[in-house]
Amino acid sequence: MKILVFGATGSQQFNVIGEAKKKGAEVIAATSSEKSFEKLAQAGATPVLANLSDADKMLEITKGVDAIAFMIPVSLPNPFDGLPYSKNVIDAAKANGVSKIVWNTSGWLESQKIGSPVDDVKLDVLDYLNNSGVDYVIIQPTIYMENMMGPFCAPFITNENKLAYPTPEAMPIGWIASRDVSAFVVEAIYNKDLKADTFKISGMENLKGNDTAVQFSKGVEREIAYYPQKPQEFGDILKPFVGEAGASSVAAYYEMLQNASEYPSKFNSKMNEILEKLPVKMTSLAHWAKENKDYFIKG
Repeated sequence: MKILVFGATGSQQFNVIGEAKKKGAEVIAATSSEKSFEKLAQAGATPVLANLSDADKMLEITKGVDAIAFMIPVSLPNPFDGLPYSKNVIDAAKANGVSKIVWNTSGWLESQKIGSPVDDVKLDVLDYLNNSGVDYVIIQPTIYMENMMGPFCAPFITNENKLAYPTPEAMPIGWIASRDVSAFVVEAIYNKDLKADTFKISGMENLKGNDTAVQFSKGVEREIAYYPQKPQEFGDILKPFVGEAGASSVAAYYEMLQNASEYPSKFNSKMNEILEKLPVKMTSLAHWAKENKDYFIKG
């Protein structure tokens, strides 16, 4: 099995390499920067320099590939580029007879367009994939535990014993580990019965803010309190990483959550049914925090 992975330099798809290698797959990892070659090679992949905007390059690197683990880059300067970039990959997959595309959508898809370019473009990609004739599986993860490693959260844990996140304390979240999502992607590639399927996945625990802090505290063996971060504070910290427009857009979303009377669902209560089709050993938040304790707790 030869698997081509997009987005493997980031935390959301990096673990696809290791999970695929466990199955004996040959892994090719596409990257837009040669600076990532060493990291990808050390993980066991063959790095290839490729830009999603280059349709000819997509045709070239998908030759002889059995499956594609796909993800639209999270921080595109123009989110609407996600559609032509995805078309390039899907068209190349079809032309070269790739058996299956497994798309990690970086979040649950909306049921209809909501005026957010990042979310809306994914629905256009979904339509294109549906009509492509290529077999596919869509993996829709909820919020990543790895988000806690971000600059808006980790320093608060390290310096103030606060788990900072811009969601209200009363909003429950089924946090999921990146490694688990990658395992779902690989299981979907290998499951030959899945040809036009979509799965909304979450962790097994549906935790409100204070409960999240309790489980995190167990892992790092230190008392950490939940801190419902103000969206403006979150946006200001994010600005240097994603730009002013991107940070403002994300902050506005969390502002809406802070004022909501009902919260969007971030938990799938039927995960056991999904695990029957895609057998993955799930990671609890306490276990994940224990594994990453040294990242948060210094000295």
